[in-house]
Amino acid sequence: MQKVAPPQCLQNAFDEHGLGDIDVFSFPDGTHSAADAAAAIGCDISEIGKSLVFITEPGRPVLIIMNGADQVDEHRAAGLIGLPMRKATAQEVRELTGYAIGGVPPFGHAKPVETLLDQKLLTKKTIWLAAGTPKTVFALAPDELRRVTGIETGVDIAA
Repeated sequence: MQKVAPPQCLQNAFDEHGLGDIDVFSFPDGTHSAADAAAAIGCDISEIGKSLVFITEPGRPVLIIMNGADQVDEHRAAGLIGLPMRKATAQEVRELTGYAIGGVPPFGHAKPVETLLDQKLLTKKTIWLAAGTPKTVFALAPDELRRVTGIETGVDIAA
């Protein structure tokens, strides 16, 4: 584990939201998946907040921040959004967020993205999140994640 600087667009988001004291850590073996991240960090997989991008039928992006132990129930999530949706392709993820799959942070995206937050993450003391690459992560308290994303309450979207 090594402390590193985040990508500039994520650093800008940290600064914009008053998160100047956030440490970003790099792991040489990668944190591409929730299991990889939990193993590298040494935490429970449910403390990983994986950022998953979906596209609604009219082409609107939706980011779901899901705890690493569960899968998204796409039908339930679509019901909350009110539109059918599908998983975004790797190219769409990069175009919409500015990041590759496995490195998408919960904020600081290239374009506005509607966000849903898994309610189980809000019960954790610390949430580990991707920091712009499939090898970097940072930690936030649930209250900080809610404040920065503007999401007051999480939703039950687990399969």
